[in-house]
Amino acid sequence: MALQDSRDEYARRMHKVQEHIDQHLDEALELANLAQVAHFSAFHFHRLFRAWMGETLGDYLRRRRLETAALRLITQPDEPVLNIALAVGFGSSEAFARAFKTRFGVTATVWREQQARQRAQRLARENSNPGQALGNPDQALNHPSVEHGVSSPSPGSSMKVTIAERAPAHIAYMRHIGPYGKPISDFWQHTFAPWMTTHKLMGAMRYGISHDDPAITAPDKCRYDACVEVPAGFAVPPPAISTTIPGGKYASTRYRGNGSDIGASWDGLLRDWLPASGMQLDGRPFFEYYPQDAQYDPKTGVFECDLCIPVVSL
Repeated sequence: MALQDSRDEYARRMHKVQEHIDQHLDEALELANLAQVAHFSAFHFHRLFRAWMGETLGDYLRRRRLETAALRLITQPDEPVLNIALAVGFGSSEAFARAFKTRFGVTATVWREQQARQRAQRLARENSNPGQALGNPDQALNHPSVEHGVSSPSPGSSMKVTIAERAPAHIAYMRHIGPYGKPISDFWQHTFAPWMTTHKLMGAMRYGISHDDPAITAPDKCRYDACVEVPAGFAVPPPAISTTIPGGKYASTRYRGNGSDIGASWDGLLRDWLPASGMQLDGRPFFEYYPQDAQYDPKTGVFECDLCIPVVSL
């Protein structure tokens, strides 16, 4: 096997392990089982994982569990802390409390209270100046109310959230690890778009999967996948990797801008709309969806996409 082919295979296996971990955080996730997912020897897997990821398997699992818990504390403000701890794989409230304070410097309860205060202050600023939100729809973050599957905006807000069932999507993707923002647009333009052009996929549906919350995860650990939909059974040429975005119920809102404020729109969906929606997240990834009617202006860099989050009823 050629050197590049071997590296592509290792990447595919490690991505599969990370995907499995994110979907099974409430389980034990023993080393031997994860090695089997990756089709590596259990004897060598721990060392391989550390060499590839830059952190031990145990540290990675702890970090993903705590970062997922931190986000759920924000998006599920009425859920008991113990329930969230158990849902991300901690066996007791004591173990979770120690680990959370070590990672974030405060208890889970204080973290939740701090985030709630920030949300209230943000909404108060926007409600005191509704013209600003109406004048710049990309920054309108007031949480709407849900009715008949489509949310209507509250006064001063233009964020509209639609809830719909989505079919699974078979995709080819390349992963960017590092800060979000301009590096992501550069990755699309200089790395993934040329690959799509080479393989005649430019007209297909595209997705951008954000695996981490940059307000919680360190910038150098943030993972983002640039994706394009491919037919089932399509042989994905390396260095791209194939997977499936799970189907199910998703909430989405349309974003329009040059990407500089897309993080604020994600915050509006996750930190403002979701806690008031009567729904919660599960283990499926968040993603940007670029439908065929999405607009793009190459002169200004302004583009449109749907920001999608997986939701289930409380």
